[in-house]
Amino acid sequence: MAIYHLSVKSISRSAGRSVVAASAYRAGQELTDERQGLTHDYTRKQGVEDAFIVAPDGADWAQDRNALWNAAEAAEKRKDAKTGREYELALPAELDAGARKELARDFARELVARYGVVADVAIHEPGREGDNRNHHAHILTTTRTAGADGLGAKTRVLDVASTASAEIEHMRGVWARQVNMALERHQVDQRVDHRSFERQGREQEPTRHMGVSATALERQAARETPGREPVTDLGKQNAEIRERNRVMETARKAVEKAQELFSGLEKRARLAVGLARKIGQRMEREREAERQRQELARQAEIRRDIQRQQEIRAAEEARKAADLDCNRSKDLSRGRSRRSDRGYDPW
Repeated sequence: MAIYHLSVKSISRSAGRSVVAASAYRAGQELTDERQGLTHDYTRKQGVEDAFIVAPDGADWAQDRNALWNAAEAAEKRKDAKTGREYELALPAELDAGARKELARDFARELVARYGVVADVAIHEPGREGDNRNHHAHILTTTRTAGADGLGAKTRVLDVASTASAEIEHMRGVWARQVNMALERHQVDQRVDHRSFERQGREQEPTRHMGVSATALERQAARETPGREPVTDLGKQNAEIRERNRVMETARKAVEKAQELFSGLEKRARLAVGLARKIGQRMEREREAERQRQELARQAEIRRDIQRQQEIRAAEEARKAADLDCNRSKDLSRGRSRRSDRGYDPW
């Protein structure tokens, strides 16, 4: 999975360090520290995949690595001066070499644009021992702004406690966004997060920083006996932390699986209820249509019955009228007959 890492350290004379030597080591080149009169030759160093410099517009002189870092040393007079600042970045193993280089260059450009400094980028391959996904970059920046005429004012925003933490946190967020954008461009589903586990709301315990000495001891032990248990206290503590995190992650995934299963069952239940409701509504509509059909049929039958009764009554009245006419005709005939009988005199 993609790993997030960004750390920021200062190159300080108070620690006996030289920014010229630091650059020579990271870039795998030979540079001469003119202030100390020492040449640092790391041309035989293995694992340097690429090295390049990103400078502000107009500061073309800074592309000369030896001139750049000797200028940084010469610009400082204090014995405890900070002559450089280093950003160490984990590059996603999911990307190819070209994409990793462009990603490191993008972050260097962001540093140059935000602070006006020069950024010296060295991309390193994973070491022969340890995690073979550990592609990473070292970005050395000047502590002063750079222009066409050389180095200028100090970038105090990264030196003052009241602003340094906020600036570093901002750049951590910038790096997370750049990594995620690169992963998305290359159709990698994984994402990184610069926030602590606590801020992310994850119940995961962070491992402890091993340091150079403990890391060297662990690597030596791994070379002597591959697969052996950690030999340092920090190594043992981190192994225990990783095991606890593994158990917690397994439990978390089990809970998520159960929730997903429950959610699926709940969704199916909702669908079943909705389907049953629709079937019930359809059946109710069909029953209502049947009731209406029966009611219409009943009303039609009633109308037919009324019509039949009306026809019967009309026929009965017609018969009665006919009988009445017939009786009247008979009465008239008898009346004429009686009158005829009274008018006859045989004598």
